[in-house]
Amino acid sequence: MIERRTAGAGLGLALLSAATFSTSGSFARSLTDAGWSSAAAVAIRVGLAAAMLAVPAAVAMRGRWRALRRDLGMVTIYGLVAVAGCQVCFFNAVQHLSVGVALLLEYTGTVLVVGWLWLRHGQRPRRLTVAGSVVAVLGLAFVLDLAGGSRLDPVGVLWGLAAAFGLAAYFVLSARVDGDLPPVVVASGGMGIGTVALIALGGLGLLPMHASFGGVDFAGQRTPWWVPVLGLSLVAAAIPYVAGIGAARMLGAKLSSFVGLTEVVFAVLVAWLLLAELPTGGQLVGGALIIAGVALVRVDELRPAQPLLDAPTSPVPVEVALP
Repeated sequence: MIERRTAGAGLGLALLSAATFSTSGSFARSLTDAGWSSAAAVAIRVGLAAAMLAVPAAVAMRGRWRALRRDLGMVTIYGLVAVAGCQVCFFNAVQHLSVGVALLLEYTGTVLVVGWLWLRHGQRPRRLTVAGSVVAVLGLAFVLDLAGGSRLDPVGVLWGLAAAFGLAAYFVLSARVDGDLPPVVVASGGMGIGTVALIALGGLGLLPMHASFGGVDFAGQRTPWWVPVLGLSLVAAAIPYVAGIGAARMLGAKLSSFVGLTEVVFAVLVAWLLLAELPTGGQLVGGALIIAGVALVRVDELRPAQPLLDAPTSPVPVEVALP
């Protein structure tokens, strides 16, 4: 059972992570509209974020270098799969699908987290978690406004599901990395490794890497190119990755992944504030459904779990333990 005070702090960090992650689209759009490739925008985003966190990460590592050596493999997988791999798969998905469908497929990663905890840790989902999953995914479909006759390309669907795997890995690995390793270290190291992987893919010609360094249009104003780059790196990467890792450690992979769905709700609000894109009635309904789904999963977390060694007819316990 997650203690209430810890859960409150974890929920706060998870919402901060979702809210700051949601700004990435608005920052990135000003760059892509000015001629940047998506891969170049992501590479500079995570690369600068890793550099920004390098000094505080080094300070936090005093006396803890043994923990980093012990968990270096996990941090490397985090950088390759949860940072670079997830974003590369998503960008490939949007080349074949609408952005809404690609996002819907990526965010099914929350369901993969539930499945992983069931298969790997025997945490069979109870009815409230199943209901929360259905309600949250339905709300996600409303927010992403999928009623516009979106086409389904099998190749794009496969890329979207691969992105879902990367997203699930983000939550599972964030909760699993050694607690002796500060979140800022995991975030900086993972994004640094992810940056190297993205640049390598660009150098091999597997990802388009091009950028322009003139003025860009952002939030209705003409600004230098580095303004949205700074926001993309600090607000949309450094802060949310650190907060997200901390939240996953406090809440566990399952609950933190469901709270992460609120990112799309925040993204609609950010687009409304910065880009004057008014949310539709369906998106407002979808946002309410996502919040309801998260609430159902949270209520399920508060219910006591049954002991595993009860009578044969007793249900398998589903209390979330940090992986």
